[in-house]
Amino acid sequence: MTGMDAPAKDGPGATGLGPEPASSPERLLAAATRALVVEGDLRTGRQRFDTAYRIAESTGDAEAMAVAAVGFGGLWVHEHRTVAGSALLRSRLRHALSLLAPDSPLALRLRVRLAGETDYRAGEHAAVLALLDEVRLSADPVARAEALSLAHHCVLGPDHGVLRRRLSVDLVAESFRTARRSDLLMGLLWQTVDLFLDGDPHAERRLAELRDLLAERDHLAVGFVVSAIEVMLAIRAGRLDQAETLARACAERGAAAGDVDATVWLEGQLLTIRWYQGRVHELLPLLGGLVHSPELSPVDNHALAALAVVAAVAGDRRTAVGALATLCGRDLAGLPRSSTWLVTMNGIVQAAYLLDDGEAAARAYDLLSPFGHLPMMGSLAVTCLGSVQHALGVASLTTGDPDRAVEHFRAAVRHNLALAHWPAVTASRQMLAQALTRRALPDDDTAARRELAAAAEEDAALRDAGRPGDPDKEPPQAEATCVRQGRKWRIGLGRRSLLVEHSIGMFHLAVLVANPRQEIRAVDLVAGLSLLDGAAGRSALAQQPAPDRVAVDEYRRRLTGPRSEVAGLQPRSDERARIAVGKAIRRALQRITDADPLIGEHLGHTVHTGSRCSYWPT
Repeated sequence: MTGMDAPAKDGPGATGLGPEPASSPERLLAAATRALVVEGDLRTGRQRFDTAYRIAESTGDAEAMAVAAVGFGGLWVHEHRTVAGSALLRSRLRHALSLLAPDSPLALRLRVRLAGETDYRAGEHAAVLALLDEVRLSADPVARAEALSLAHHCVLGPDHGVLRRRLSVDLVAESFRTARRSDLLMGLLWQTVDLFLDGDPHAERRLAELRDLLAERDHLAVGFVVSAIEVMLAIRAGRLDQAETLARACAERGAAAGDVDATVWLEGQLLTIRWYQGRVHELLPLLGGLVHSPELSPVDNHALAALAVVAAVAGDRRTAVGALATLCGRDLAGLPRSSTWLVTMNGIVQAAYLLDDGEAAARAYDLLSPFGHLPMMGSLAVTCLGSVQHALGVASLTTGDPDRAVEHFRAAVRHNLALAHWPAVTASRQMLAQALTRRALPDDDTAARRELAAAAEEDAALRDAGRPGDPDKEPPQAEATCVRQGRKWRIGLGRRSLLVEHSIGMFHLAVLVANPRQEIRAVDLVAGLSLLDGAAGRSALAQQPAPDRVAVDEYRRRLTGPRSEVAGLQPRSDERARIAVGKAIRRALQRITDADPLIGEHLGHTVHTGSRCSYWPT
């Protein structure tokens, strides 16, 4: 049989076919093979293999049906995401298999594709690896190359780095036996992905080699993945505006290739960019649709984890708690170890931190601990959230272990520096400072300030490089001010300032801004407000809504004074206080953002609410 079954060179005339009618299965298979294998045009390849299968089925050509069924599956595993599309593919594979001799080369290729599709959907890999051992004994190099690539796609979780690297090396070697350029490209692509997933310092060398091959002749599918990796590298370099531009161009390239992940990858990259910009709350409406998108793989839970984080940041606790509970299920260990498992677990850790869910954080810590040496990469290295050590540090803070958190954040800083992931370096330094402050050993305050200074310096360098000549951009080390001015608040940041009407949320915000880098319990914010109110008369706050510095100092003194001073207050639960303070501060921040988006962005990124509230300027 010719077409995809032939271990011949890619290119015109490679199939050795004579002149055939345009509608014959042979001609269609040749055209489909060229589109999929040579050009990397996934959509055109699928369409042509679909037509070829229908024609072959109508004429009873079993071999043509088999080749068309294999080709209809595409280059990747699980290209057919919908229930109907996946069922159609598997039905065709099984039907074609039933018409062939069980020991034929085509039957083996059909069995490998079926095993890969089934394993991937279940988050497994045993069946396809068992068949790979059988295929290695066959005389068909194309079958071996296909099996190696499909098997590699089924072992993208963090447990299988050594196995993946062996498979990709074998695929490159097999490409010289198939004489198909596409097999060489796929082998080099898998090697590149493997090196990035492992945090190998030489990953970009392999990427450069792959770029050189694509410069000679493009391949849409492989080129799309390369462009997605370049988005990830721009994020690591801190060029976030450029990364967003590249991400949108990458999505267009993916759509042109017919890759079902084009939109999903774009949304994942935007999530990472917005996270480091402190604007992730903007994506809450997008995530509501993404979570239920049929384009997501059944083993991909990153969108649900992202929804938990973004909803928590945006103050939608009900949605955040529900999403986290869905992820945890009976046990977090049940989540499939897919290519998005690490970023999913990071989302669970971040959501648990924001929701004060120590149980979820502790379980996530146990599961992530074996992978502290890895970066948190999404899919085929298309986005990166820094070192797993950072997530382990956040989980440690949530479970109340600042000593352990300090060690993990220090390791995260070192690992993120090695990755040249500058936004992640800044984030880890900031969290290290927070952990040191919470631990409060004799030298910790000095160490915390040193980390914040380093974070500010690195952040300043990134912003200066990324936005030259922007007169409206404030220095990243600037701290906000919040002072009384009549019956309003004067909020300042560098050269910018605005007046905001009084509210309870603004009062809480004034306390946080006056006490930078200090955590204040939400229940104490409520208690302190009541104390000031009581000290000045029941209507004092209504008459003079904005406390001056003396009032704030009095607030701090009363909070740190004997507990007997608050014995007369009506007790409020921590949960009620957390909800009330969070809502009040978010309303105040929204008013500030409406009036001045730059100041609002700064405060939105640096003010943290929850059971403990704080203002952490860099």
